[in-house]
Amino acid sequence: MSPAIKELEAHLQNSQADLWRVFRIMAEFVEGFEKMATIKPSIAVFGSARTSPDDQYYKLTVDVAKELVNKGYGVITGGGPGIMEAANKGAREAGGSSAGVNIELPFEQDSNQYIDRDKLLTFRYFFVRKVMFFKYAQGYVLMPGGFGTADECFEVLTLIQTGKTTRFPVVLMGTDFWAGLLDWIKNIQLRNKYINKEDLDLFSITDDPVQAAEIISNFHKGKTHTPNF
Repeated sequence: MSPAIKELEAHLQNSQADLWRVFRIMAEFVEGFEKMATIKPSIAVFGSARTSPDDQYYKLTVDVAKELVNKGYGVITGGGPGIMEAANKGAREAGGSSAGVNIELPFEQDSNQYIDRDKLLTFRYFFVRKVMFFKYAQGYVLMPGGFGTADECFEVLTLIQTGKTTRFPVVLMGTDFWAGLLDWIKNIQLRNKYINKEDLDLFSITDDPVQAAEIISNFHKGKTHTPNF
C-alpha cells in the first residue's frame, strides 16, 4: 500500500473519530440540559477537593450552604470531596436541594454521599460540565481552592464582564485567602488599566456565611429566576 493511501485511510479514521466525538459531546449537553432544567434555583459552590472535614473552610462551607438553603436556594457543586462535599452536606442537613455535577477523571473522583441521587450528573468533558454551572447557577460562592477554583473564578467574571452571560452574584469567601489576589487585581491589573474600576463590583468578598447568602438573595430580590443564557 502506497504512503498516500495509508495517509488517506488515517485521515478518514480520524475524521470518523472526530464525528463520533461530536455526537458524544452533543449527548452530554442534551442530558445535562434536561436534568438541570428540573433542579430548583441553586447556587454553585466551588473550592478545593483536598480540604479535610476538620479544616476551618470546610466548616465555613457547611454553614454557607445552610444559609443559602434558608434563603430558598439549592446548592450545586462539582460533586467531589473537600469543599464540594461540605457544601452538599450543609444543603442536605438544612433540608435543601443538593446537586452534584461530577467529572470522570483518571484517578476516579467519586461523588460524595451528600448529593441527592436524583440530582447527580457525571460528565466526560470539563467544558460541558462548566456550561451547566454557567447556564443554571443563580450565583457563585468561591471558597479557597487551587487552579480549578481560580479557573472558575476568572472564567465566570470574564463571561459577566463581556456580557456573554447574564450577570449574577459572585462571592469570594475567605478574606485572608483571597487578599493577595485582590491586591494584585487592584495594584497591577487596575493600575495598568487592564480592567476598569467598575469590574471590581462584579464580585464581593466576605467571611460571613449570613452575609454571603444575603448578597445573593438581595441581588435576586423581585426578579424571576431563569437560566443565564
